[in-house]
Amino acid sequence: MTDIRVLTVGENEAGLRTDRFLAEKLPEFSRSYLQDLAAEGRIRILEKPVKSSRKLAAGETVEIEIPDMEVPEILPEKMDLDILYEDADVLVVNKPKGMTVHPAPGHSTGTLVNGIMDYCGSGLSGINGVLRPGIVHRIDKDTTGSLVICKNDAAHRSIAQQLQDHTVTRRYRGIVTGNLKDDSGTITGNIGRSTRDRKKMAVVREGGKRAVTHYRVLERFGNYTYCEFRLETGRTHQIRVHMASIGHPLLGDEVYGGSRKGFPEAEGQTLHAMVIGFRHPSDGRYIECTAPLPAYFEEILNRLRNERERR
Repeated sequence: MTDIRVLTVGENEAGLRTDRFLAEKLPEFSRSYLQDLAAEGRIRILEKPVKSSRKLAAGETVEIEIPDMEVPEILPEKMDLDILYEDADVLVVNKPKGMTVHPAPGHSTGTLVNGIMDYCGSGLSGINGVLRPGIVHRIDKDTTGSLVICKNDAAHRSIAQQLQDHTVTRRYRGIVTGNLKDDSGTITGNIGRSTRDRKKMAVVREGGKRAVTHYRVLERFGNYTYCEFRLETGRTHQIRVHMASIGHPLLGDEVYGGSRKGFPEAEGQTLHAMVIGFRHPSDGRYIECTAPLPAYFEEILNRLRNERERR
């Protein structure tokens, strides 16, 4: 049965674009998905379809038609998942390097979703669409570490809201090229699609989405610096883009200028989502999971430490 939601615009929400208003009210849906629904005529005011860019007035009632979830055409695959935490509502896994989180058209095998579909069966949230059951956030293919999987829609809505409210703890470890000047700092700068290469993200002067990354130096190795990063926001490629923007791209991140020369084990960016913490969707208790550094990362650190001692 098609899901119909009806929302009323408050005084403090007057002037918002329709897609932004709905994204704030329905955090389980991405803004791009809501824009697609508007393009299909599924978002209406006074029974008439409206564009996603339409500015709203206080007191207006917005009706949104959410179509039935399609049956995924992706198949479960047996995988050796590294599980950090599990209960009836959520699953936290340690994603390995080189694994894509969810399938994309034309690429439906070998992803984390395939593995969790086998592990969880039908017990996954369906909010995020046919190719992303259970997925409430993601990390890049070559980034390792902790990722929350939602087993039901209520859990998904709760974690999605916490992500939107920036109350989820997310701490990463990474090795950047060069010697950072300061021991700690904060990088701010809106992130959007690069105007030079649409496949890449960039810090942009106009448009984009607000992004804030806090960093702290853990060890210095001369030409490289080992850092901890704390995300205040969660934008696509955020740490990679922000560090590249200040002249210190991540080791191995050839997309954003970080060479892997001399480090064959660094296949892609040397970045690890070490800690994730959130309030449990059912009882509100705080849960924090730590994913140990992967072997390749430890190997690079040991090499850099040995080289430092020899100098």
